[in-house]
Amino acid sequence: MTFYQHDSAIVDDGAQIGDESRVWHFVHVCGGAKIGKGVSLGQNVFVGNKVTIGDKCKIQNNVSVYDNVHLEEGVFCGPSMVFTNVYNPRSLIERKDEYRDTLVKKGATLGANCTIVCGVIIGEFAFVGAGAVVNKDVPAYALMVGVPAKQVGWMSEYGEQLDLPISGHGEAVCAQTGDKYHLDGIVLQKGAR
Repeated sequence: MTFYQHDSAIVDDGAQIGDESRVWHFVHVCGGAKIGKGVSLGQNVFVGNKVTIGDKCKIQNNVSVYDNVHLEEGVFCGPSMVFTNVYNPRSLIERKDEYRDTLVKKGATLGANCTIVCGVIIGEFAFVGAGAVVNKDVPAYALMVGVPAKQVGWMSEYGEQLDLPISGHGEAVCAQTGDKYHLDGIVLQKGAR
């Protein structure tokens, strides 16, 4: 075993967990899960069978990553945030064949207690604020807050808010790294034009 597993954690046979990952107290990883290198699964995390978690993701305490959720490299899932995989669940109606895929792209942050409704794509380095409810796709670098979540700004890869309008044209520089970002319409890209 090349990853750390706390004695109270359960990792089912068949689960793939990368080198230097950490599986903390009371975690349950199902046998079909594919987890990358350097991943941290905090206390009381559940990882379903049809789940992929990329390298260097951090899943904080009390998060359930259900089937059909896919996290690319470096995704941060804040404490007690929620994924769903059925859009209109009913206890009396079986809907396992209706699971919707959710994709969270590289470097995105999902704040504490936010909810990601299934079937959406969260763009690279997007930032979903604490308690927000995301029910539609999120652009790369977008800062999303509220219920339902609305875009209120843009974030750098470092995690600093950029001084740019939501749409239009402009350039901004991350105060921490000096990286330049260019806004063209409703698309933000790293690097000056």
